Amino acid sequence: MSGRRPPPLRLLQVTTLVSTLDRFAMPPMLVAIAAGLGVPLASVVTAAGAYFLVYGLGQPLWGFASDRYGRVTVLRGSLLVAGVLSLVSALSPTVLVLGITRGLAGGFFGAAYPSALIYLGDTVEPARRQQAITGLMVGVAVGTAAASAGAGALADLTSWRLAFVLTGTAAVVLSFVLRALPEPDSGGPRATVRSSLGAIARSRVTLLVLAFAFTEGVVLLGALTLLPTAVESAGASATLAGAVTGVYGVAVLLGSSSVGRLSLAWHPARLILLGAGCGALGAALLALSQAPLTAVVVAVLLGVAWSAMHSSLQTWATEVLPGARAVVVSLFAGALFVGSALAAAAVAAPVESGRFGAVYAGYAALALPLGVGAWAARRHWRRPVAGGEP
Repeated sequence: MSGRRPPPLRLLQVTTLVSTLDRFAMPPMLVAIAAGLGVPLASVVTAAGAYFLVYGLGQPLWGFASDRYGRVTVLRGSLLVAGVLSLVSALSPTVLVLGITRGLAGGFFGAAYPSALIYLGDTVEPARRQQAITGLMVGVAVGTAAASAGAGALADLTSWRLAFVLTGTAAVVLSFVLRALPEPDSGGPRATVRSSLGAIARSRVTLLVLAFAFTEGVVLLGALTLLPTAVESAGASATLAGAVTGVYGVAVLLGSSSVGRLSLAWHPARLILLGAGCGALGAALLALSQAPLTAVVVAVLLGVAWSAMHSSLQTWATEVLPGARAVVVSLFAGALFVGSALAAAAVAAPVESGRFGAVYAGYAALALPLGVGAWAARRHWRRPVAGGEP
């Protein structure tokens, strides 16, 4: 054997794949879980929201922990605990227990993606960073497609519980595989929690980026989380609804490749505007019809929106305050998923009564000011010259 280590980007792509598998396994199974546990759909939607809420609220803690204990150490430990919790959630006898165990699993899985972003921020030069980050989205795309199509099929053919067994086992195995990932050079002592938070509080542009992340979580993640349920409301099976949502993963996969190339020539502000426009159009179409064919088009548009706008905002988060990068990126991810969780709680009642048109009209209305505001702000921002960029 040669003993060669896998490239870090490949390991990080697998990390994002596994964490995304777990994150997107539940949405295609909401109806099946409600039927299996004998509870209203709104209760299961709220349980799914608990995952995103704890996922989001835990982000700052992972940023602080990675600064203190190391990027890879935190990543491996969090995946191990997340995998065990996902396995336990498969045994949930009630929706309350499911909400608790899934919420805790989300909190630990929450370390995966921001840790991968921080790692790339530490090791990839700014000029090529967005290209690397869109490469990271390959794992997200494959995980999304596999979870969306596979979880719905598992729920139809066997049991919704099996999906959590599979994602939990994969996370435990990955925690050991990541021993091959080298710890990045810190370049000296890292900032303290107090100094990082102080710098963020004094940086208006950083606070603005975090506000954009929160709104993006409401719009894009909110629209995607409810997509399979909306399709099922039009009479489709869980398998078909999951397959339709799986198109989103394919769109992210293809869109990430295109955006990676475009990022070398296009200003990020243009990519943000493109993504916001696709997101608004997709939400507007689903407000008019929840039919499977319409949902396929919407899934493609949401995939392009995620590839173009989200990757641009993520890259901005790694650059805006280099001295506090870990904490900024963690707060960015936290804001994103807190926005998604609050959106899930806010729309639980309309979803229960089948008012998907009103829900998606709201998402479309929010996407437009998000895109215009983020486009204008990013267009006028200039990368700081000092601050320890690699």
